[in-house]
Amino acid sequence: MPFRKPDDEGGRPTDVTETLVARGTAGAVAVAWDADQAVTALYSANYRSLVRLAAMLVRDAGTAEEVVQDAFVAMHGGWRRLRDPDKALSYLRQSVVNRSRSVLRHRAVVEKYAPKGLPDAPSAEAGAIGELERSAVIQALHRLPTRQREALVLRYYADLSEAEIAQTMGISRGAVKSHTARGMAALRNILEQFT
Repeated sequence: MPFRKPDDEGGRPTDVTETLVARGTAGAVAVAWDADQAVTALYSANYRSLVRLAAMLVRDAGTAEEVVQDAFVAMHGGWRRLRDPDKALSYLRQSVVNRSRSVLRHRAVVEKYAPKGLPDAPSAEAGAIGELERSAVIQALHRLPTRQREALVLRYYADLSEAEIAQTMGISRGAVKSHTARGMAALRNILEQFT
């Protein structure tokens, strides 16, 4: 039954909702409350139990606290729309369960689409040795005749087929094979001299 609470400042009266609040086993006591008072009382009496409920569902205390706080904020915002204020605690429990389900669904999606772990990076020594090897190969390539160097670069760095190399260099496929084979042999000899 709605009634009016007198306003302290002499302005217009504020509507207040009459609500029953259960206090342990002592029974229900009728109290007139507005949203702030009702949610504050519910928070004081039920916060810990709701956090325990949420923690059991989401398996994380911090997330459980956020879920419960969000449920209380939503209840406060929708207090006037609450059809039966006597069932506010039931509403909160259901809200906590639903929000916990939402968190679990979000986690499942995040885990499903999480980027895979990056492969282990090579050590600094491996990087330095690799750089030395690359520079030795580049120096050896510069010592090769032009056609052999071009054939090797187009084949192994540009990853072109023999037909593409032949077209690029303006020679036959047989000449590409010959220049590539001779270039590899010469490159091997030069690199053996460096080591």
